[in-house]
Amino acid sequence: MKVKYIGTLLLAVLTFFGCDDNTGTLGIDMLPGSDGISAHTTTFEVETKSVPAGAVYAKTSTGYVGKFTDPDPNGFGDYEASFLTQLNCTDNFTFPKLYQYDEKTKTGSGIMAGDSVVSTQLVIYYSSWFGDSLNACRMSVYELNGDKELTKGDAYYTNINPENYYDKYSPKLLGRKAYSAYDTSVPDSVRNATDASGNKTFYPNITFPQSKEFGNRILELNRAFERKENDFFANAENFIKNVFKGVYIKTDYGDGTILYIDRVDLQMQFRFHYVNDTTGVKLKKKNSDEDSLYYSMNTVFASTKEVIQANQFQNSELLQKKIDEKGYTYIKSPAGIFTQATMPYDDIYKELSQDTLNAVKLTFTNYNQEDKYKFNMSAPNDVLLIRKQDLKTFFEENKVVDNVTSFTVTHNNVATNQYTFRNIARLVTTCINEKQAAKKAAKEKAGSSWNETEWEKTWNKENEDWDKVLLIPVSITYDSSTSSSGNKTITGIQNDLKPGYAKLKGGPKENAKGEVESPLKIEVTYTSFNK
Repeated sequence: MKVKYIGTLLLAVLTFFGCDDNTGTLGIDMLPGSDGISAHTTTFEVETKSVPAGAVYAKTSTGYVGKFTDPDPNGFGDYEASFLTQLNCTDNFTFPKLYQYDEKTKTGSGIMAGDSVVSTQLVIYYSSWFGDSLNACRMSVYELNGDKELTKGDAYYTNINPENYYDKYSPKLLGRKAYSAYDTSVPDSVRNATDASGNKTFYPNITFPQSKEFGNRILELNRAFERKENDFFANAENFIKNVFKGVYIKTDYGDGTILYIDRVDLQMQFRFHYVNDTTGVKLKKKNSDEDSLYYSMNTVFASTKEVIQANQFQNSELLQKKIDEKGYTYIKSPAGIFTQATMPYDDIYKELSQDTLNAVKLTFTNYNQEDKYKFNMSAPNDVLLIRKQDLKTFFEENKVVDNVTSFTVTHNNVATNQYTFRNIARLVTTCINEKQAAKKAAKEKAGSSWNETEWEKTWNKENEDWDKVLLIPVSITYDSSTSSSGNKTITGIQNDLKPGYAKLKGGPKENAKGEVESPLKIEVTYTSFNK
């Protein structure tokens, strides 16, 4: 062998090994004797198909409200978003005390002027949306008053049924209001106003005034808590159970806009005395004997990450028609379509069991998406590739990718229009070794009665998802201290709940001879020892 060839070959091998610090090895304990090694690349077919996402796990602090219909008549149809949320109560919460004056000590305590609420309102804040900002919509807000309590678990899946949590036959409507995402009634002077630090002071919102009786009921229960007559405000759980279970928010008119709700606040306005900081004595108005009074609107209870927020997404029947289309696949959010890939692990093991697996490249290419309409859904920015059998626990346990059985990539929409997983060799070797270990154990147990063909049939049936992976649109959060650097540290991965889709090359289709073939392939780089 020429020295020049050897040098080139070693460089190539080192390059392949450099793709991954822990490349997979098949049959390494059976490596044949050799006088050299050579590098090769081959491909294997991957069968893909569209599958319904079904109910997805959606533990998030964002609420989604609205309806959007795909403007393409051959598109995905419509979907509706609504959400339920509880309001948090800080531990041992009490309202400000009523002002009282002690004639003997000539001092005062408390600041409230009159033991009642001036006004109450429910305010829904949002900072962004999808779709037509001027679209006319109408929102309804209901108080949760059903027998069933919102609890963790089912509440975080997008097929939650709001009717289980409020009385649909006698719903308690807290308000109904027309709105558009961009409120043209707000003057630019208010919309663009900033504070001393340059931060905008206007926060887009939809406000629902409530009755004084509504607010005074909560105040009276809290005064009883101060007198130790109940424990309703001891913590958020007691408050939700005994005082206010939460709200259900939906759009009942309008199509074309989805609001991304940041927060829901229950605000109360009270009248207060200005008092002397030292003595607590009421201050007087300048040049007058009248008390100095002021009014203040305060957020008393709010939706926060400590309490449950549950989103519901309902897709039209047209979604299934898109799933059934052949010759390509889709990914669609929110809670729409995943692409499922059946990996050729058995074929790889059969052909390369005595070789060293260096890299496995899997690429999903999406078709160009034309901007035919004013409001188009774009391709999801980030996707997760994960073993199908790990899907449920991955999101419920708030895991991040391990680059062994789960991987993420960002869409390359400029150069290639692809989602490219450059090296999933660890996934391939993990799954192959899993099956081989099971086979070895079964063979030892069966002894002379071992029947490999029957075992293969039984094992594959009992472990039907062992060779399945899913491509899923996701939203990724990063550590803020690393987000601007080259190495980003992922802190969280959630199902993408914003509208988006991509049509991907793949899926079984017939060739010119009428034979079924898969146009998607994985590229495997391996090294073998020369005999």
